[in-house]
Amino acid sequence: MEITTPVSGVKGVGAKTEQLFQKTGVYTIGDILLRFPREYTRFPEPVEISGASAGKKQAVIVRVESPVIVKRTKAMQIAILNGTHLDKKMECLWFRMPYVRNTLTRGQTFILYGNVQEKGGLLSMEQPVIYTPVQYEAVAGSLQPVYGLTSGLTNNLYKKTLRQVLDAGLLLPDYLPAQTKKTYGLAEYNYAVSQIHFPKDFDALADARRRLVFDEFFLFLLYMQLQKEQGQTLENIYQFREEHLLTPLLEKLPYKLTGAQLRVLDEIIRDLHGPHIMQRLIQGDVGSGKTIVAFLAMYLASASGYQSALMAPTEVLAAQHYETFEQYVELFGIKTHLVLLTGAMTAKQKRRAYERMQLFDDAMIIGTHALFQEKAVYDHLALVITDEQHRFGVRQRETFSLKGESPHILVMSATPIPRTLAIILYGDLDISVIDEVPARRLPIKNCVVGSGWRPNAYEFIRKEIEAGHQAYVICPLVEASENAEGENVTDYCEKLRQALPDGIQVDFLHGKMRSDMKNKVMEAFAANEIQVLVSTTVVEVGVNVPNATVMMIEDAQRFGLAQLHQLRGRVGRSDMQSYCIMINTSDAKGSSKRLDVLNRTNDGFQIASEDLKLRGPGDFFGIRQSGDMEFQLADIYQDARVLQQASDEVKRILDLDRALALPEHEGLLRKAQDYFERQMERLNL
Repeated sequence: MEITTPVSGVKGVGAKTEQLFQKTGVYTIGDILLRFPREYTRFPEPVEISGASAGKKQAVIVRVESPVIVKRTKAMQIAILNGTHLDKKMECLWFRMPYVRNTLTRGQTFILYGNVQEKGGLLSMEQPVIYTPVQYEAVAGSLQPVYGLTSGLTNNLYKKTLRQVLDAGLLLPDYLPAQTKKTYGLAEYNYAVSQIHFPKDFDALADARRRLVFDEFFLFLLYMQLQKEQGQTLENIYQFREEHLLTPLLEKLPYKLTGAQLRVLDEIIRDLHGPHIMQRLIQGDVGSGKTIVAFLAMYLASASGYQSALMAPTEVLAAQHYETFEQYVELFGIKTHLVLLTGAMTAKQKRRAYERMQLFDDAMIIGTHALFQEKAVYDHLALVITDEQHRFGVRQRETFSLKGESPHILVMSATPIPRTLAIILYGDLDISVIDEVPARRLPIKNCVVGSGWRPNAYEFIRKEIEAGHQAYVICPLVEASENAEGENVTDYCEKLRQALPDGIQVDFLHGKMRSDMKNKVMEAFAANEIQVLVSTTVVEVGVNVPNATVMMIEDAQRFGLAQLHQLRGRVGRSDMQSYCIMINTSDAKGSSKRLDVLNRTNDGFQIASEDLKLRGPGDFFGIRQSGDMEFQLADIYQDARVLQQASDEVKRILDLDRALALPEHEGLLRKAQDYFERQMERLNL
């Protein structure tokens, strides 16, 4: 068995199962080894039925005193087991699993693990996992990995396949220099890969994760540093008109730009007139007004006789930027040509867009990834702006920049990253910060409440909708899972439909939906055809819906503070009062302390700094914290110290051996390139 062996080479993985693995991005043995768990569960101590309580996942001791009943409906067969302890009863149901009656034999004791619910005063469990006491004892208290799956591929099958691969004794090359591992006390690579999947205890998991997090940061920063050195100090060949050209436009705005917006605009203009090509990052909190700054920079290019392009991460956002630019052109009374180009457009629409790009050498072009495809040909492209979703978009920027003669590059980010970390992560770019919010925006009113407050939240949402507004509800899961606790989008959407009046349209959105379906839902929400949108964090980088005034976040304690702030930024985008309701379903004191930070401030940079202080060593259980950067394991807030160490080590190695030619550095360049390619592939870039 080799790293490149297809996953079908593992015993028990046939053609159909191989296709399911491929849907998760696993094609080879190497792929499955390097696709790490999404989270971990720790099986609780079993309780008697009389000690079980509704609303959480539990292991319940059930003695089989009567046979399992199998009911047949038109749609399916339902196996039912009734259990009793003292005066308390529990009904256990399995859908389309009639064979469990052969497992649950009379007179035996089993431990059933799953969500406990209460219906009509009776406790119930649906689809619980069945264990014998001996089987459960083997997993009780252990850390069990949970993987991102697809329909038809179970977590147990995934784990079984992985165990076979690890038991085969395949060794991956440990490319880190011995000196690096010694200096930072890093675990051996194969030990780390093994323990990240099946940790023997928490300490082993922490050691494994720290090594793999170091690797992610190290390879990323090494690649970025090498790329930076290749593209440094490109000559500015463009002649831009003077900035006073923008003065009459600023006077026509119905509001004044903030001091931060004007400062950043000055920095951009200085770069455009400077001796070298601009490579600048604009960091601006949600609602800080980055779009008008981007428009003014693009207009300066257009008025100077050059083309400019703005790339958005989604089709809907690109269309919204285009509409906003149309409004600016009308407001300012200027003559410039706008072009929209997205992948979802018809062949005829794209052909028309290509023609306009060729015809107008001063066009302001807005679009998605379609902007750097082969058929998109530019004339005098001098400025490229990317509304960047994550750092791995650097490759897209490079491809995009090749469309012109080394155009100026401007990257916009709404992620509030403390400056110390931003300098490391964006070392290839100069950094500007818009750290003020326009005065016309009202601060969002926040509250952190327990799950018992939900009925009040539903009533509040109803009143806001009756006032003509809209609401978001965020859930951590796409659908119910036997391996993860928390509210899920599909079930919650139905729950809200039942709880709210019939006239209120409720729909859902999540990352597993097809792009065209996601666009359709977001367009309907933007048009107020949907009043309540139940979603995962996919809306974190979404369209501007000024009419949305309520953001409700379920299981808020499972998210990082910076991510919660990003989600909260979906509302409060007009002069209407907006609200953020965070439901804390945890009893832990630490979660209340963290969430209280969001209660106290709406300043994203302050929140990001607090996030750095409050993260603890156990916080990596649960969902990804800072999905904006899209590392597989690493979290820039929680792992800030490791990020600094990786940065220091990259600098040390390159200072010592710029060409990476020494024997101990053999393969580092190739590994960094492979890592970057793998991440690009994983993110579908």
